[in-house]
Amino acid sequence: MSLVLTTATVPDLDKVSYWNEVMSRTLVPMTVTPLREGPFEGRIATGRVGYLQVATVEADAERVSRTPALIAGSPDTPVAVGVQVSGTALFVQGDRRVEVGEGELVVYDTARPYSFHYPQRFATHVFQLPRRALGVSDDEFRRATGYAIGTEDGLGAMLFPFLDRLASSSADDYRPAVANRLAGNVVELLATLITERSHPGGTEAAARGHLMRRVLAHINGNLGDPDLSPERIAQEHRISVRYLHRLFEGEGTTVSRLIRQRRLEECGRELARRGRSAPTVSAVAQRWGFLNPAHFSRAFRAQYGVSPREWRVLRTAWDAPGRSPAAPPTRATAPSGSPGMPGGPRYGADLAAAGQ
Repeated sequence: MSLVLTTATVPDLDKVSYWNEVMSRTLVPMTVTPLREGPFEGRIATGRVGYLQVATVEADAERVSRTPALIAGSPDTPVAVGVQVSGTALFVQGDRRVEVGEGELVVYDTARPYSFHYPQRFATHVFQLPRRALGVSDDEFRRATGYAIGTEDGLGAMLFPFLDRLASSSADDYRPAVANRLAGNVVELLATLITERSHPGGTEAAARGHLMRRVLAHINGNLGDPDLSPERIAQEHRISVRYLHRLFEGEGTTVSRLIRQRRLEECGRELARRGRSAPTVSAVAQRWGFLNPAHFSRAFRAQYGVSPREWRVLRTAWDAPGRSPAAPPTRATAPSGSPGMPGGPRYGADLAAAGQ
C-alpha cells in the first residue's frame, strides 16, 4: 500500500473525528461510531492496483453507516467488496442482514444505504471499483449483493485468497500494464461471482471445474514432495479439507488415492525407459515421493500386478526394437484403464494438461 493513515499520533479527543474524516476521504462518505469507551485506535493503508481502489482497515470495535444523505452528496458510488481478515461483521443492506466471519467476503453497493457492525477489533480489506466495469445488469447486481461468501463456495475459494494476496502486496510491486491486468482479473472473477449468485446453479459447476483443474495442476507439480497430502493441498488453495473431498465426490477416487495413482504412473513410466543409465528402483521411488521402498513395492504390485523390477523387465523387453507396437494383453503389462501404459482412465491426461 502507498499511503498509511493512523490515529496513533492523534490526540485522544480528536481520534474519532479524525477517523471519520480518514474513512470518508479514503473510501466513501460514511459515519463511524466507536462501540467501546476509551481512546479509539484505527489504521488504514490504501493504494491502487490499476483501476481498483484497495484499502486495508484495522480498527477497534465500531459501527459504520452510510445514509441516504451521505450518498446524495457522494460524487462516486463504486461497487465494494469487503474481505474479512479477522474479527466478524454484521452487514445490513436493504432486506439483507448477514454475519461475515473471518475468511469470508461480502459484495455491496455503495449507491444504497448500508451498515457494518464490528463488535470487536477487526481487520478487513476493502476493494472498490467502478460499477460500469462489471458488465452485469442492475438486477443481477442487486440480487447478488449482501451475502457472506466463504471458501466453501466454488468462486469464493478462488476469489478470497486472490484478493487477500493482492491487498497484502505493495502498489509499487506491479508495473501499470500488470496492475491493469490484475484489476481485470478481479473484475472478471467478481462478475462471474455475481452471475452465479443472481442465477443459482448457472455457473457453480464451472467454478468447481476451474478449482478442480487448479487442484489437479498442484498435485501434478508436487508429486515428488513426500508431504503432499489433502491437508497441504487444502491449505495451499485456502479451502477446507472437507470441501476438497467434496470436489472429488463422484470422481471415482479420493485425493489420497489420486496422489498415489499419479506417483505410480510416473514411476511406471520412468522404470519403462530403456538405457544404460537407468536409475535404480529406489531412486525412482524417492523421486516421486515414496520414501519407504517396501511400501512402494507393495503399492506398485497392488496397482499393476507385478513388482517394480518385474515391470521394468517386461516393459523394456516389450519395447525392444523389432517388437510389435501393440499393447501387451495382460494386466501385468497393461494396467486397467490405459492399455500398455500405467495410468487411470482420465487423470493422467487431465493432470498433464493442467500442468502445461
